[in-house]
Amino acid sequence: MRAVRIHEYGAPDTLQVEEVPIPQPGPGQVLIRTEAISVGFAQTQMRRNIFPAPMWRPEFPIVLGGDVIGRVAAVGPDAPGVGVGDRIGAFTLHGAYADYVVVDAATLVSVPEGLDAAVATAIPSPGPIAAGTLATAALRPGESVLVHAAAGGIGHLAVQLAKRAGAGLVIATAGAPGKREFARSIGADVVVDYRQESWAETVRETAGDRGVDVILDSVGGEVLRQGVQLLGPFGRLVFYGSAGGGLDVPRISPMELIGMKFLTGFALSQWRAARHADYLRHHGVLAGALAEGSITHAIHATLPLERVAEAHRMIEERSHIGRIVLLTEATV
Repeated sequence: MRAVRIHEYGAPDTLQVEEVPIPQPGPGQVLIRTEAISVGFAQTQMRRNIFPAPMWRPEFPIVLGGDVIGRVAAVGPDAPGVGVGDRIGAFTLHGAYADYVVVDAATLVSVPEGLDAAVATAIPSPGPIAAGTLATAALRPGESVLVHAAAGGIGHLAVQLAKRAGAGLVIATAGAPGKREFARSIGADVVVDYRQESWAETVRETAGDRGVDVILDSVGGEVLRQGVQLLGPFGRLVFYGSAGGGLDVPRISPMELIGMKFLTGFALSQWRAARHADYLRHHGVLAGALAEGSITHAIHATLPLERVAEAHRMIEERSHIGRIVLLTEATV
């Protein structure tokens, strides 16, 4: 089978398509024949060895992870509830960029048969992350929400889910004019250009004296600090990524939270483990909404697996709207 491996950290050209043996599932695992594989900003950070999450401790050669959509090709021992031929999805930290992927059966989610494979890549992680951050923030109908990177793979789903949950005001940040227009088209009430130094003041004026009730922050760094200042009393900021902050962690004094402000983090794996029933409920709602078309998962481009370096360059140029997806021979 084909697998995209890196033997050293570096530029997109370090991604090499190589022939390797098909892996075999062990206890509690399944083998997936892939149809579609997501490419995200986190994977470009991993390729460059600047991904800040503590669980990222790979050894060369590395096959990067992502959201995988496909069919079960083989089932290992002690993996009940799944059968060969089932259409499923999974997020894996390693091993996704390949024709076949082994994952733990416990991480699988079902995928509707008629749903386009690229669109279905929303189901394993970006959709649940968008839903999970809103659930963590305990968004109430009528409250205001600020969604950063609102034209990105997770952000544009969060905008739609916030509106669906009854948010009274959805403020989105995006850079290029096309991205800002896209954010408006999917339901954002106000869109702010984050590249402007006055972006935070614009948000403050929009939210009014009440301040912002909920902030979903995938950027980090100074943007996180500014977000804390934008929260109103009982406002909640949920941090789930570091697209802008890299490894820099802003120093926030407890005194900045004394105005009844709440700051927390979100990790999909922790939410799935600690609130599994809640996770499954949101997954079902998301899959149904995608299947019926009431939630849009924007696909910027689909590329064959061998053009993976091009996909990484597109991500790093930050000109895309929505998602970039690799398609394997099972699809193309």
